[in-house]
Amino acid sequence: MTDGVMLKNVSFRYANGDTGALNDLDMTVNRGECVLLCGSSGCGKTTVTRMLNGLIPHYYEGTLEGEVTVFGKSISETSIEDLAGIVGSVFQNPRSQFFCVDTTAEIAFGCENMGLSEADIQCRIDTTVADMKIQRLQNRSIFKLSGGEKQKIACAGVAAMLPELIVLDEPTSNLDLDAIDELRDIIRKWKGQGKTIIIAEHRLGWLNGLCDRVLFMENGDFSEEFTGESFFSLNTDKLNSMGLRAINTANNYIKCKTGMTEIKPFNCSDPIMLEGFTYSYEKLDTINIPKLDIPKGAVIAVVGHNGAGKSTFTRCLCGLQKHFRGTVKIDGKTYRSKDMLRLSYMVMQDVNHQLFAETVLEEVMLGVQDSERQAALDILEKLHIAEYKDRHPMSLSGGQKQRVAIASALMAGKRIIVFDEPTSGLDHGSMECTAELLRSLDEDMTLLIVTHDMELIDRCCTHILHIEDGRIQ
Repeated sequence: MTDGVMLKNVSFRYANGDTGALNDLDMTVNRGECVLLCGSSGCGKTTVTRMLNGLIPHYYEGTLEGEVTVFGKSISETSIEDLAGIVGSVFQNPRSQFFCVDTTAEIAFGCENMGLSEADIQCRIDTTVADMKIQRLQNRSIFKLSGGEKQKIACAGVAAMLPELIVLDEPTSNLDLDAIDELRDIIRKWKGQGKTIIIAEHRLGWLNGLCDRVLFMENGDFSEEFTGESFFSLNTDKLNSMGLRAINTANNYIKCKTGMTEIKPFNCSDPIMLEGFTYSYEKLDTINIPKLDIPKGAVIAVVGHNGAGKSTFTRCLCGLQKHFRGTVKIDGKTYRSKDMLRLSYMVMQDVNHQLFAETVLEEVMLGVQDSERQAALDILEKLHIAEYKDRHPMSLSGGQKQRVAIASALMAGKRIIVFDEPTSGLDHGSMECTAELLRSLDEDMTLLIVTHDMELIDRCCTHILHIEDGRIQ
């Protein structure tokens, strides 16, 4: 087949992996189709996307068998550079695909590599920015964007190149619900243009009505195939039994009023008191919270639209943000920024920046006494990653890395732990395990979870802290 995508008898094993990532897999996608790849974390979805854009075998080392062709070109015989005009990719972590320091240059980067004229590049930028409604993100520093805003820029960079095949790996992992709706509109336009679209995703509901087919993966192969209509008619119990998320969530907490809201019964007589929390960037107030009481021992979801200041607020709370002003009072004692570094721990949105050790167990044991080894193993067991204890953390899937970082945070024994999107890239089972573990933590720990995951909030959070424009009412 030359007019589409074909994987025939494909097996792949990573050079640093113990088992095969793909096992004798076959897949055919016709031109103009939109196909969803779904399955539990580590089932092989990301490996398939890496094959389609040439990262396998040209970047990721391993043993590849079988045939992979994209619009008549053999992936193994075509360089990544030659594939760039045919295949566009949006990764789960958009930072990994950025080459420029400002947003407009990043959108233009792929077109420049294609050798287009300056006039053509500018025309494509203008059209893409208008289609994606991201005018306010133009000419901004990449380093000052929220996770969701970075994802939008990554999508825009791909769209501007006008590739035949667009591959998206967990594209909504850091997007709020409004931003997901905008991405849905973009994909609908791509479909209207006749683009071939392949999406690996855990958050499913937004794809209802977009996908022509759904391929369900288990253990490196496709075990079931559905039409889009039949798949999105499955009930929640059936989806959960397959390790998949529910299609629709009951609550949208981003619509609640700004401020602190209790959603589950909770008693706290001595809260953590924040006063004078302010942070400015380029003379603009990014955070301005004169006073806020945080229930001690609570599990608090920090919600808000992309760019609302959620991550900046939590970085200030942990003492990680330079030049911010404010104090934290716990049990009558006042702490400033440098003091909070000793009391708090943050699991970052991009966990690749905080994985340092040679094995998963060593990672979780960093800074911990050897006598705590069994406690570390127990946490790994609860998160269903104990089997990887001797693996290098960077050899794991995105969702598995996320659980390693969560385990490290729980072993650190801090008073305040912040999780920035802890369930991005996690399947239903992994999300449930994470929620159960967070619910069961010692009441002396106060947890703040920056998240767009409404299912996680329903399962483990006691309070909602809604921030918009760096402020609360």
